[in-house]
Amino acid sequence: MSSCRSCGHPDLLPILDLGLQPLANNLPRPEDLGKPEPRFPLCLAVCPGCWLMQITELVPPVTLFSEYLYFSSFSDAMLRHARLAVERYIAEFNLGPRSFVIEIASNDGYLLQNFVAARIPCLGIEPAANIARVARQKGIETLEAFFGLDLARQLAAEGRSADLVLGNNVFAHAPDTNDFVAGLAAVLRPHGRLILEFPYGVDFLEHTEFDTIYHEHVFYFTLTPLLPLFERHGLEIFHVERIPIHGGSLRLFAGRRGEHPVRESVAALLAREEQQGVRSLDWYRGFAERVTRLREELVRLLRTLKQRGHRLAAYGAAAKGSTLLNYYGIGTDLLDFVADRSPYKQGRLMPGVHLPIRPPEALLQERPDYTLLLAWNFADEILAQQEAYRRAGGRFILPIPEVRIV
Repeated sequence: MSSCRSCGHPDLLPILDLGLQPLANNLPRPEDLGKPEPRFPLCLAVCPGCWLMQITELVPPVTLFSEYLYFSSFSDAMLRHARLAVERYIAEFNLGPRSFVIEIASNDGYLLQNFVAARIPCLGIEPAANIARVARQKGIETLEAFFGLDLARQLAAEGRSADLVLGNNVFAHAPDTNDFVAGLAAVLRPHGRLILEFPYGVDFLEHTEFDTIYHEHVFYFTLTPLLPLFERHGLEIFHVERIPIHGGSLRLFAGRRGEHPVRESVAALLAREEQQGVRSLDWYRGFAERVTRLREELVRLLRTLKQRGHRLAAYGAAAKGSTLLNYYGIGTDLLDFVADRSPYKQGRLMPGVHLPIRPPEALLQERPDYTLLLAWNFADEILAQQEAYRRAGGRFILPIPEVRIV
């Protein structure tokens, strides 16, 4: 892949090459150890035409998402974030029994359950069969499918256009971004609103959040390339908000062109990006150097602690953890296990490095001296949950945006 997936510019410029990586959410079972574990190139590049960051090689979505092991409901922070957002949207947009809400990549219904409780009609679209099944068990109508223009047209033809279309942490996963945005336009009612949340590319680069690069995340969005993308499909971004979740995200509001007043927040963020250097190659060039520096610092710390006789583990069998462990070369020689709250992951192994995944209670049972916090984006939540382990003398190592011990 050498041309931009958004504007078609023929030459992408490499930013960071992470080499061959396993699929970050494909957690093998112990009995799978003798089987081949496929690895795929993982390289981040930027388009010098529209300044959209994207990976260069794709893995078919059906390979990535048909069975998925990330359940949003296992994060208290995600549940709280979703509930507060829904309460806001219901009040701000005057949603009621005659409204219709669609969520793309609705996962296990962690967000839509709030609309169901408020008796507002809604539909989830979720491609992973195992997760869609859990959502249906909660009483949430869930369509098992990938979202795009064809599905959007089908829903519109059935009279299921939406007043509100939500997409949290899915926009960056859709490889054909023009088809995805065209689908948003097709399923939206004339005065409807689109709200998308995704990790913000400025925070991603400036905080050296390289571990959020994995095959599911095709794009790393700043606002600059999104305005022409939405305009191409008759949509207009009318408001943006920076929010702290996932290490820094952008909440983007859009609608049909001319339907909603464009707020000052859009021009202000564009100006800020221009000042920061989003349209300059120099802004991207230091990223790989900072990643290399972080790798050297963390690996040196872990090896020193190990040589001094300390026991080490990790917390968070997250996709970002797979990228970090594999790119840094951190495996069973340094860490004993990875703890994770999700029972769907427990008993499996981390991709590539094959560290066993155990319940969080293993930290108190095994008492590792130091635990590498792979799910650093939920650090406050996890540190609070593990207060007993910390009182017993356990320390956590945060790897990003800088290596530190807490």
